[in-house]
Amino acid sequence: MIMSENQTRKFSYKRAVSYSIGQIADIASYQAFTFLTFTFYFAVVGIDITLISLAFIIWSIWNSFNDTFIGYLSDKTHTKWGRRFPWIMVSLIPIAVIMILLFTPLTSIGITDPTINFIYFMAIIIVFELFFTMYDINYTSLYPEIFITEEERAKGNNVRQIFAIFGLLAAFLLPGIFISSYTSPLPGEYPTFGIVVAIIVIIAGLLFLKFSPKGRTEFREDYKEAPNFFNTLKYSFKNKSFMRYIPAEIANWFVYGMIPVIVPLYGEFILGFEDPFMISLLLGVSFLSAGLFMTVLWKPLVQKLGPRKSWLISMTVWIITLIPLFFLGPGMEVVAFIVFFLIGIGLAGSLYIIDIIIADIVDEDEVKTGIRREGGYYGINIFFQRFATVFVFLIIGPVFLIADWGEFDPINIPDFELRSLMVIFPVIALVIAIIAIYFYPLDGKYLKEIKEQRNKIHQEKKSKI
Repeated sequence: MIMSENQTRKFSYKRAVSYSIGQIADIASYQAFTFLTFTFYFAVVGIDITLISLAFIIWSIWNSFNDTFIGYLSDKTHTKWGRRFPWIMVSLIPIAVIMILLFTPLTSIGITDPTINFIYFMAIIIVFELFFTMYDINYTSLYPEIFITEEERAKGNNVRQIFAIFGLLAAFLLPGIFISSYTSPLPGEYPTFGIVVAIIVIIAGLLFLKFSPKGRTEFREDYKEAPNFFNTLKYSFKNKSFMRYIPAEIANWFVYGMIPVIVPLYGEFILGFEDPFMISLLLGVSFLSAGLFMTVLWKPLVQKLGPRKSWLISMTVWIITLIPLFFLGPGMEVVAFIVFFLIGIGLAGSLYIIDIIIADIVDEDEVKTGIRREGGYYGINIFFQRFATVFVFLIIGPVFLIADWGEFDPINIPDFELRSLMVIFPVIALVIAIIAIYFYPLDGKYLKEIKEQRNKIHQEKKSKI
């Protein structure tokens, strides 16, 4: 007799916390990168917008193959520490070192040649992504393996996202403490922030490696049956649920990317904030709000309506709360903070639901193939995420050029263009996401059947151990 889902597993907050600590290193490093890299190299280092856009497009193309291949290698890995942990061990220290180098450009040692600085910039973001991918794919791939049942995933994701908020606050609030101006800082302020993030990454990462569960025994032999690289791609692209989820995910990641990139410029030149900490606090308020609404709103809503319907609602709310940003201006500080707090409602739904959906897709694939391929799916998932970054800079670059802002100029501010980047383009992306996820099939009765078949497979694997 196959035991029920609730009978076979009991949720452990200790296990959830020990796993979720790793989220701090993941989020703090990547969001610090997202939040400040563009503004730093555009406004402070002085690289032309065309070259910055070109570097990020090359970076994204590199990532597309890097992410997919590392995901495939992760599924094929077999060590005494499991499939995922060796990759995380190897990547942790390099990520910390690169966070320091990222904000220590060659101009700090007197090298001002634009070409050399462009090459350094492109090289450092590519190397960052190589090691970050090693960490991120393998850390994220552990989630659907450690948290198997629907109850575990809901509760585990809630704990994980609380730790993600700590990582986001580190990425968005700490810069305002260490940096006096995002566009005209004092020497050494950006590198100091890089050192602080590096310390956070190392501490959180080592705690994760020490205490986190390393995967489940029933999946220990799956590496033997993992398909080769090209079959990994073929199986993933043939998965209808996955391919209908991807446009919505790209659109959400486009918004995740666009808003933090533009907020430093929007806060200073549209809202008139002179204190960078106040600009950071805007994003901090959004993510604190997101942490609150994950627990009080989205967790019970997902349990009641399922991930698909809840995601549709969250993106609709997100659109409505973004629109007021277009009309804000100097002297509206209180209103700005209220709006950013409300933005956290829709943002919370997206942050909470995305990994639950990809975990369901991995379950469906396991039912069809008999093996779990988290690494392959997360690798291809991140492959598509990077297209969101391409779109961000394919839009920012031409918009700035049309506004005659190819080089940073603190006098002639492209008002309408900055407002459009904060509102119009994200709203268009979210509308596309809503249309895409409307046709996503893993919902209702079909999703329930997949979970029942998944439980049967896991019980059969346990009985063979």
